[in-house]
Amino acid sequence: MNIEFDNAALEELYTTGTTKDSQYKKLSKDIVKRFIKVVNYLKAARRLEDLFLIKSLHYEKKKGDLNGVDAVWINDQYRLFFYSSPDESGIIVNALIFEISKHYE
Repeated sequence: MNIEFDNAALEELYTTGTTKDSQYKKLSKDIVKRFIKVVNYLKAARRLEDLFLIKSLHYEKKKGDLNGVDAVWINDQYRLFFYSSPDESGIIVNALIFEISKHYE
């Protein structure tokens, strides 16, 4: 998939493993490591449907207030939210990553 970051702090966290952004700088090293691993899974996927094959991601399309948002698990406590969009042939191959969220907060 083509990956883009809507949040500069998340891009910095992915590329360097750290960030100065107050929202994400307190994440444990294990969560950051898992975040990078999940983004690499997204990059390696040829299309959105490939994410269903990786059971540990627990891919889901959100409903309600988050309608239109896709989510995968970083671990049982944190989720990575992104927007997906199709290419010109209609196959969903683009992901715009915008947030790491603590589940139920």
